[in-house]
Amino acid sequence: MAGTRFALLILIFAASLGAALAAPGSAPAWGELSAAQRQVLAPLAAEWAKMDGADRQTWVEIAQRHAELTPEEQDRLARRMQAWARLSPEERTRARDQYRALRNMPAERREQLNEEWQRYQNLPPEERRRRRNQGKDE
Repeated sequence: MAGTRFALLILIFAASLGAALAAPGSAPAWGELSAAQRQVLAPLAAEWAKMDGADRQTWVEIAQRHAELTPEEQDRLARRMQAWARLSPEERTRARDQYRALRNMPAERREQLNEEWQRYQNLPPEERRRRRNQGKDE
């Protein structure tokens, strides 16, 4: 389950990078998507016209894999797409940079970070809030 969650997180960050190798004309307009694709990608509808072709193509590929995910993974993907759509351009750039750094670090360090993240996620909400606020004070 943790591996799946980590893979899904990486998939979302990868989507933010865009499909650099996608053919320029291969990214459909919103109206050209199938009904199923529009349903999956609904959190991104308002942003779709502003995206470049590579980003659109990447999201289309994610939508095509959507049916293979468990219902829990599908829900998580939808929430993360909504969160991505709410990010400012600067925040998206920061997320892309963090993805690149994560991708380039050794596998054992990535696994260690994943384990630390899981421990953090298992903390009571008040403890997580305290730790987040503690980091802002420094």
